[in-house]
Amino acid sequence: GVFEVEGKMYKLARNNGNHTLHGGLVGFDKQNWIASEEQDSVVFTYLSAEGEEGFPGSLVVSVKYKLTEENILLITMQAITTRPTPVNLANHAYFNLAGHGAGSEGLYDHKVTIYADWVTPVNEQLIPTGEIMEVDGTPFDLRSGGRLGDVIFTVPGTEDTDNPGFDHNLVITRTKQKKMKLVSAVEYPPKNRQMKVFSNQPGVQFYTGNFLPRDGMAGKGGANYSFHGGFCLETQNFPDFVNNPGFPDGILRPGEIYTHNMALKFNV
Repeated sequence: GVFEVEGKMYKLARNNGNHTLHGGLVGFDKQNWIASEEQDSVVFTYLSAEGEEGFPGSLVVSVKYKLTEENILLITMQAITTRPTPVNLANHAYFNLAGHGAGSEGLYDHKVTIYADWVTPVNEQLIPTGEIMEVDGTPFDLRSGGRLGDVIFTVPGTEDTDNPGFDHNLVITRTKQKKMKLVSAVEYPPKNRQMKVFSNQPGVQFYTGNFLPRDGMAGKGGANYSFHGGFCLETQNFPDFVNNPGFPDGILRPGEIYTHNMALKFNV
């Protein structure tokens, strides 16, 4: 909920205890964006005014979605700013390859592979400690793939809560890169449905719906979305990089263009 940029301290809107999650009380997911068509793409644009949620600078953000003939969804997130400011955009879509109403029973039968040699450990409030730890011998070693239901309950949740599962940043590379690389491959063997995630970001937040309500919430077509009912693979820079000098720099400065490329490929 607080950070320093170029000698000035900024206090943000806090919506998760003492912390700022998903951009604050009214994050980008709660704003109205301007939508437009651009050839074979859809583009959403938003202006985040100076001081919104406590962040410095006016930020112009765009997100482009393009679906190719090869069943690849290309997502391009870009931003420019008027003042130095931290930027770390992510796509928070939930997936369940067993079907959106399959719930945890379907989720546990997914085979998940994430090509990460390290993880950024977190404290009891799920905030990164600043360490970059090798995944060898831990539940975060998903490099060879494994059934999600066999490992998900070995990852503890937040302090004094009953919400086990993954909500951690896995480290794909320790430095920024321009080209996309394969981040993760997920398969639902009973239906032979496959999904691959590519990105140019150094990390990916693997989240397994630990905070979805146990009694569920109304979903599409009368489905009930509940605890462990879906997973997210949020390609990103490392969380709280602004307070951890050992993490890749994510401060966007005037004259620079933030570019986050992501691709989702589906096969059956």
